[in-house]
Amino acid sequence: MTTTLAAAWTGHDTRLIGATVLAIAVIVVLITKAKQHPFLALILGSGVLGLVGGMPVDKLIKSFSSGVGSTVASVGVLIALGAMLGKLLADSGGADQIVDTILRRAGDRALPWAMALVAVLIGLPMFFEIGLVMLIPVILLVAKRTGKPLLMLGIPALAGLSVLHGLVPPHPGPLAAAGALNANVGLTLAFGLLVAIPTVIIAGPLFGRLAAKMVPDAVAPERLVPESSSEEGRRPGFLATLSTVLLPVALMMGKALADILLDKENHLRRVLDFIGDPLVALLAAVLLGMLTLGKSAGFTRDKLSSTVADSLPPIAGILLIVGAGGGFKQTLVDAGVGDVITSLATGANLSPLLLGWLVAVAIRLATGSATVATVSAAGIVAPLAATMDPSHSALLVLAIGAGSLFFSHVNDAGFWLVKEYFGLSVGQTLKSWSIMETIISVAAIALILPLGALLS
Repeated sequence: MTTTLAAAWTGHDTRLIGATVLAIAVIVVLITKAKQHPFLALILGSGVLGLVGGMPVDKLIKSFSSGVGSTVASVGVLIALGAMLGKLLADSGGADQIVDTILRRAGDRALPWAMALVAVLIGLPMFFEIGLVMLIPVILLVAKRTGKPLLMLGIPALAGLSVLHGLVPPHPGPLAAAGALNANVGLTLAFGLLVAIPTVIIAGPLFGRLAAKMVPDAVAPERLVPESSSEEGRRPGFLATLSTVLLPVALMMGKALADILLDKENHLRRVLDFIGDPLVALLAAVLLGMLTLGKSAGFTRDKLSSTVADSLPPIAGILLIVGAGGGFKQTLVDAGVGDVITSLATGANLSPLLLGWLVAVAIRLATGSATVATVSAAGIVAPLAATMDPSHSALLVLAIGAGSLFFSHVNDAGFWLVKEYFGLSVGQTLKSWSIMETIISVAAIALILPLGALLS
């Protein structure tokens, strides 16, 4: 095995790995020591990666620009729509209504568990970024109203969203891996929920208490904290509020089920594919929110217009940072860093479940994208799945998904979203969010491996 790995390692590979390490170090130093804005640091870090890694200048510029463009075009638009829905939720008193209901049903000790449950319900069919944007007003308002440490409430919600994103269909990563490995989606979903529940408990409410002690001074930016509604009598009802929030959940879930159960040419599937697209689903929720939230709270047309407009300036910096993070990720991908790491990993003689996890970990660390890590790792270990029974194929999907969540850092758009929304420094984000992601990854594979042995 050592000979194989040594033969696979070339001078170009060494140069790419060194360039990656140097680029990440430049980003961290610029932000923490030089106090530069993350947007600028990510641009400069991408330049260092490309130039030291030997990319032609024209290719470097094209890679970074395309990464920024694709990220803003996909995640950026969704963040903007989510922010509009969140502002309507906050200004109408809908967020207060949800908070009041949670506080009435859950005592102080159960509050972190309640936040994890809410995250699971809202985040089931959503991309992590969308679910986070929708939950942020609720998390911040609960923290403000109860005086609880922000991370004690935020970490359980983040854990619920992240675990579902990596392990449970119909999220795109697990679905793509199941397709690549010809795994049974039903078994993957069943095993995914079996692994997800204890993983969320460990990384969410339990680690949340520790994270709150490790970062006790975490305070969300004041501009992002929603104000409590002063006109409690004009609040929208709880059912109307919950229906509005869960509309995109239902539409995207319908699309996912249609993709699984119906033929591509089926007319119903085509309709569900359209209305279940994240862009359409969130747009529909915003439009519905203007009625169920805005009108119920007595908003005039001018008030509705100003509420939607006021939702955008606070997220301008976040959009730029997330976009630059996408540019850095694309530079890593086009430079060939992921290919280097995955080609070396295939030379190792390991259990297929552990190998799938390790390959996904390596790609995750190199590119920052959980979805890229999942799809790439599934392609690498796909030949191994051909000889597996259905149960182990499903577990291999989960092992890859678990590896794709390992240690989120500066090349991950989610890292910057959490940092900005929770008002953390880079160091604080590493001590809370990054450790939480690592706990999720390790706890999940620690459950998957013995489950695989039990089913052998």
